[in-house]
Amino acid sequence: MTIDFGYFTLSDNHYPDNPRSASQFVLEIREQAILADRLGYHSAWIGEHHFDRLGVNSRPDILLASIIPETRNIRFAPAVNVLPLHHPVHVAECWATLDLLSGGRVDFATGRGYDQAEYAPFGADFMKSAEMFEEGIDVLLKAWTEPGFWSHHGNWYHIDDMSITPKPVQNPIPFYVASFSETSIKMAAKRGLNIIYAPFAAAMVFGSLDRAVDAYRERCAAEGHEPGRAMCSYFIHIAENADEDDVGRQAMMDYFKHCVLRAFPDDPKTMPPTMHYFLKINEVLRNMEKDKLSANSVLIGSPQQIIDQLKLVEAAGISEVILYFNVGNKPHALVKEQMHKFMAEIAPAFENYRTAAE
Repeated sequence: MTIDFGYFTLSDNHYPDNPRSASQFVLEIREQAILADRLGYHSAWIGEHHFDRLGVNSRPDILLASIIPETRNIRFAPAVNVLPLHHPVHVAECWATLDLLSGGRVDFATGRGYDQAEYAPFGADFMKSAEMFEEGIDVLLKAWTEPGFWSHHGNWYHIDDMSITPKPVQNPIPFYVASFSETSIKMAAKRGLNIIYAPFAAAMVFGSLDRAVDAYRERCAAEGHEPGRAMCSYFIHIAENADEDDVGRQAMMDYFKHCVLRAFPDDPKTMPPTMHYFLKINEVLRNMEKDKLSANSVLIGSPQQIIDQLKLVEAAGISEVILYFNVGNKPHALVKEQMHKFMAEIAPAFENYRTAAE
């Protein structure tokens, strides 16, 4: 088992008295993604959020397209495409074009999101998000894999004699379903798709990250599919002393307080039953204390401490970890310093990165 490392951001910027504008942060993210390629990270996963509900970058596809000429090896992915907010044919065309322009470097990931306030302006039905999401996945798969014309008639989408152009370079594009729950695992396993976890949610829903991976693999077997690739995201802060440790912990607490809790659904009357697990997540986050932050949510500590934790993640069956360096309004210079430090002092402890570090 080997493990890869990627760059990840949700573009959180909703902080009191924050002088950093949304435009400035989007440009910082672009620079960080280019740096990730130059440092040898495997991938860049850029979040999609709207109206500064949790993040300020609404178009990961355009941001990633802009760095294609500036990069050589890094793979490009949304983190994640909120499929019910878009027509799936438009999504299929967009990411197929990006795959062509990048020479086959796209990893596609999608989820249904969780914020009703992001749904409303698009006229999307938040209460039916799971059904829309699942049907949208089927449309995407047809658009990318059917060799000729195809049709689709479901509850949400009615399409006749369709064939998109251009087709993706990759056949198929690596396809990931974002999982906070058993519902998304079932959707992925039914279609033989890959999975990507948020470890804190995996721990709350399944008990641990390794149990979440096992649940996915067992479901794939039950559906008659070989399990795909399992990934996860992690917040990270490399800390060599108590002061640096406190900076990382405070950044996480600020993120939970000012960004996450305002965006996560928290009223059972206005959220689909398939999202009621968020009630438990919100309760935990509201009562979180920074000295109680654990490896279920954040990698924090010395390089060796983070290596030890990532070895456990690797043993759990995770093929790639995407790392959230710029969470909590950290200064751009600090984020870049942390990205350098990770590749210099942590990544070489793992097989895929030993040669590059020698």
